Amino acid sequence: MNTLKFIIKRLLLSVVILFFVALIIYILMRCLPTSYVERIAQEKSMQPGSKSFEEWMAQLSATYGMNMGIFRGFLHWIGNALRGAFGDSWFYTVPVTQKFHDTIWLSFIMGAVSLFFELIIAIPLGVIAARKQYSKTDYTISVLALAGISLPTFFTASLLKLIFSVKLGWFDLFGLVGRDFNQLDAMGQFWDKAHHLVLPILTLVIVSIGGLMRYTRTNMLEVMSSDYIRTARAKGLSERKVIYHHAFRNTMIPLVTIIGGSLPGLFSGALITEQLFSIPGIGFTSYNAMVSGDIPFSMFYLTFLAILTLLGNLIADILYAVVDPRVRIA
Repeated sequence: MNTLKFIIKRLLLSVVILFFVALIIYILMRCLPTSYVERIAQEKSMQPGSKSFEEWMAQLSATYGMNMGIFRGFLHWIGNALRGAFGDSWFYTVPVTQKFHDTIWLSFIMGAVSLFFELIIAIPLGVIAARKQYSKTDYTISVLALAGISLPTFFTASLLKLIFSVKLGWFDLFGLVGRDFNQLDAMGQFWDKAHHLVLPILTLVIVSIGGLMRYTRTNMLEVMSSDYIRTARAKGLSERKVIYHHAFRNTMIPLVTIIGGSLPGLFSGALITEQLFSIPGIGFTSYNAMVSGDIPFSMFYLTFLAILTLLGNLIADILYAVVDPRVRIA
């Protein structure tokens, strides 16, 4: 019952937070230095015999509701959003939800696969580094982690393309499909897309693995210095049981925060990576929408990420009690 009350309370609080977050996003969207309305008005005003720029601006602003004040316009957007009417994308000229659905799953697959490899590589290496503190293994893992943290995404992606695309010729430099994609059968098309996603996913793993590895090592060292760990060793328990049954279980508590917070990342898309590899995911799509002043798509996308962030924090709080029975929600 306490857990149910906690969830209901957090959900109600999340609704209030989401309202103000959406308001801030809407204000920022209205204050963008670029505007789809201005661009279209300028293009139309330059046509022979056309109306002036100011007249087109007034007409288009009335059409898209941009002539309202910011707060009134936001309430208008909220009313439509509650009915599931998010409008058409100005840049892509299709319904916002349709464009979102067409691009989100590609980014989700990339994010989920990269997160899977990040977890199975970073957490074990972090535990090993903590177990063998100040050894050659620890120093090697720490150097690899520091390299992963320090290398920017664009450098890592460019280096991978130089080695595996330019020098070795194993992968294409850009794109999601190859030249003969349409001539392949269904299974061939699947493997062609998977082949083109290898380097983008490898880039995401490399740039994200270092932070989790260092975080795991730090928390593992803190737990291993606790009194109950020394007591477990004094009782004659094997080192493997002390590490993986007692120490690692408590190390998982702070790791749950990171894993829960990764939920938005699965759907947000890797903007820089998708740009560098020309992968038409949600990150690539949202970037083009934002730089063009596409308010309907940008509002939907950013609000969706805000919802996922609040949901991820709630899931992390609930998982605390699952990971450690001593933690109870009261």
